[in-house]
Amino acid sequence: MTTTRTAPAASPLTRAGGLLRLALGLDAVVTGANGAAYLLGAPLLDGPLGLSPGLLRGVGVFLLVYAAAVWLVATRRRIPGAAVGAVIGANLLWAAGSVAAAVVGIGSLTGLGAGWLVLQAAVVAGFAAAQVAGLRR
Repeated sequence: MTTTRTAPAASPLTRAGGLLRLALGLDAVVTGANGAAYLLGAPLLDGPLGLSPGLLRGVGVFLLVYAAAVWLVATRRRIPGAAVGAVIGANLLWAAGSVAAAVVGIGSLTGLGAGWLVLQAAVVAGFAAAQVAGLRR
């Protein structure tokens, strides 16, 4: 007697690879680089962006911690849907907050600073869109 065992169908979360893993990994790397730039380059960036060095350093530390968390999600063998949902939600909040900060003109925000906030909002929203697309595969 021969028995055939069929493996259960893997969901996009359990066989996560391709687009989802790539989108999460790129998000972590770009966010980490941005955080390091804010943290280490705060004295050089405050003038051109119009944001205080203290604010830039604080944001830099936050982004480094966030990047590490996203990297942990991206490198898990099975990527949990709740974790991806949290990353997508955080990215959408960050993008909306960045646009709001640019529109309101927080601190002494310069034109370059406002443009930078809008640009990074677009990049972060792009990561969120790619992560949503990766979940749907």
